[in-house]
Amino acid sequence: MAHLRALRMGLTRRTETALPRLLTQQVPRSLSLARPYSMQALKTNPVAQKIEAKRQAAKLGGGEKRIDAQHNKGKLTARERVELLVDPGTFREYDAFVEHQCEDFGMQNTVITGDGVVTGHGKVNGRTVYIFSQDFTTFGGSLSRTHAAKICKIMDKAMLVGAPVIGLNDSGGARIQEGVDSLAGYADIFQRNVLASGVVPQISLIMGPCAGGAVYSPALTDFTFMVRDTSYLFVTGPDVVKTVTNESVTQEELGGSKAHTAKSGVAHQAFDNDIEALARLRDFIDFLPLSNQEPSPRRHTDDSATRGDEALDTIVPADSTKAYDMKDVASRLVDDGNFFEIMPDYAKNIIVGFARLDGQTVGVVGNQPLVSSGVLDINASVKAARFVRFCDAFNIPLLTLVDVPGFLPGTAQEHNGIIRHGAKLLYAYAEATVPKLTVITRKAYGGAYDVMSSKHLRGDVNYAWPTAEIAVMGAKGAVEIIFRNQANIEERVKEYTDKFANPLPAAKRGFLDDIILPSVTRSRLIEDLAILATKKLSNPPKKHGNIPL
Repeated sequence: MAHLRALRMGLTRRTETALPRLLTQQVPRSLSLARPYSMQALKTNPVAQKIEAKRQAAKLGGGEKRIDAQHNKGKLTARERVELLVDPGTFREYDAFVEHQCEDFGMQNTVITGDGVVTGHGKVNGRTVYIFSQDFTTFGGSLSRTHAAKICKIMDKAMLVGAPVIGLNDSGGARIQEGVDSLAGYADIFQRNVLASGVVPQISLIMGPCAGGAVYSPALTDFTFMVRDTSYLFVTGPDVVKTVTNESVTQEELGGSKAHTAKSGVAHQAFDNDIEALARLRDFIDFLPLSNQEPSPRRHTDDSATRGDEALDTIVPADSTKAYDMKDVASRLVDDGNFFEIMPDYAKNIIVGFARLDGQTVGVVGNQPLVSSGVLDINASVKAARFVRFCDAFNIPLLTLVDVPGFLPGTAQEHNGIIRHGAKLLYAYAEATVPKLTVITRKAYGGAYDVMSSKHLRGDVNYAWPTAEIAVMGAKGAVEIIFRNQANIEERVKEYTDKFANPLPAAKRGFLDDIILPSVTRSRLIEDLAILATKKLSNPPKKHGNIPL
C-alpha cells in the first residue's frame, strides 16, 4: 500500500508534478476488493479459490501491459482513481464478476472480468457517494450492455437512498461489436440521468476520451470537469470531421479541455492531472447536499460572523467608468475567502460558484466589471441561469452581487437570441424559491436590474451600497434622449444623476430593504440567512414550467 499512500500525499499536496513522479514507482495491482475469505479457507475450499482467482483477475482489468500503458500516458487506472477519491477503506464494489455476453465477432473468446467499469459506493469526507470508474485498459473502456447495466444499478441505488453520483469517464465510446445493445445501454443511462436530475447531484469527471453517444451523459449531469491534455469530449472525432467537412483538427483543438472550458461551455473546470482533479473534486463535493431532501453540510469556521471589512468601503471606484474585481468582493464577504468558482474561463463577464457564510453553503452569482463592464450577454445569461436552477433544485441559498450596465447590444447578440437566452436567467431567478440575497454594489441599469434577482422577482433581502446607481440607463445616455437637441446637457446630466443615479429612489419605493455600508455586508447577510432558514415558498402546482430554450 506504499504506492497508495504516496498517491494520497500527492493528492494532499496537489503538486503539478506529483502524477508523473509517483507513476514511476512500482504499482501494486490490489488496491481494492478486500477478500471475504480467510487464508485457511482459500487453502482448503476449491470454490473459494476459484472465486478468489476471479477477484484477482478483476483487479488487473486489461492486464499489466495495458496498465503500464495507462500510466505512461500520465493517467491513473480506474481503481487507483476510486481509491484516491474516497476515504481510505470505504469503497464497496458491486458486480466485480460481471462479464459481457456478446458472442459476435469472436467476442466470446475475449472476456475480461468486470467488463470495463468499476462501480460501487464509498465515502468522501465521511458522506456516502456512488461511483462508476471506467477502465480504459479493458476494451478501451467501451460501453457494452453489461457495462451499462452496472452503471445503471449504482444510479438506481443512489436515487433510492439519496446520494450523489460521480462518474469517472475514460471510454472510447460504444462497443461496436455489440451494435444496438450498446446504444440501448447508453439510452438506459441517459434516462436515469434525467430522472436523477434535481434529485441527487450528478458529477462527471472526464479523465480520458469521451466520444459519440458517451458525451451526452456528462452533458446531462450537473457539473462536468476535465483533465488537461488527457481528456476529450466530442460527438465525432477528428477523422470523421476530416472526411465530412475536409477540416483538419486535432483531438485537443476539437474537444480538449480548453475548447470546452473556454469556448463551448460544456465543461465547468479543468485540472492539470488526475491527482489534482480528484483532490479538487473532494473539496467541491463538500459544498453540496447528498440529495434534494438533505441540507448542505455545515462546516466549522473561525471566520467571525460579525467580521467587518473596511476595505469594502473603498473597493468600488468613485469613477463609475473604472473597473474592479467582483471576485475580490465575493472573497471578502464569504468564510475564509474560500470561493470555489465554476466555469472561470467561460463567459467571464459573470462569475458563479460556491462559498460559505457562517459555515452554510451559498451559491454566488456576480456581474464582473473587469470584463465588458459586467454586461449580460448570451453566454453569461445561460451560464448563470443553469447555476441558479441547480442551487434552487438543491435548496442552496443564492447571493447575487450586482453591477450590470444592461444587456449587450448589437446584431450578433440579437440575431443569436439574446432575448431568448436572457429570458433563461430571468426565468431561473423568478422560479427560484430558495433564500435570495441581493447586493447592488454599483450599476443596476434597465432590464438587467430586473433580471439580477431584484425585489420584483421575489428577492428576500435586497441591499444597495451607497455607490449603487439604479436607473433605466446611464445618466448621459438618458439625458441625450430626454433633452435631445437642447442646451445645457452637462447640467441636465448632473440633474439626472442627482435624481435617479443613486439608490434612494428605489429605497423610497420599497424596492430595496436597506442601503448599507459595504463593510457590514457580511454580518447582515449572515443574519438574514439565519432568519430565512425557515422560509417556506412554493410555486403554483404544475407538471413543469416551459423555460425558454
